[in-house]
Amino acid sequence: MNNMMILLIKFVAAFLAFAIAFDLFFDATFVDILSFSILITVVSYFVGDRLILPRIGNVKAAIVDFFMTYTLVWIFGSILLHSYLQIAWGSIISATLIAGGEVLIHNFIQNRTANTAEEKAQTKTNFNPRLAYGTEFAEEDNPREKK
Repeated sequence: MNNMMILLIKFVAAFLAFAIAFDLFFDATFVDILSFSILITVVSYFVGDRLILPRIGNVKAAIVDFFMTYTLVWIFGSILLHSYLQIAWGSIISATLIAGGEVLIHNFIQNRTANTAEEKAQTKTNFNPRLAYGTEFAEEDNPREKK
């Protein structure tokens, strides 16, 4: 359920970014926007969120997402779109918007996984606070030392 919610949030963010980048500034079809959104959502989730985010952190993962989005839009944009100006500006605008959204999504993912990890750690331990004994530390007298 958690993964589906993250994918849905990423899809909505990507769809809005591509709608702004391609449909607002250029004349792109709904199918183009939908196909780019699905492609970026799936690739960004598996590569960016599952592989890169746990290893290098939020900001660096957002930078990787920017270049990944830029590259994928440039490559597949040359197939689907007809104008190089549309491909160039569309990829820059959409990559910037998606990278900005990814920072927020990464914060959400990290907070969500941190909360679930703490809850799992609390439920797995069989710690009884009534059985916890405090240890006293004192300075011991040396029996060989004469006073």
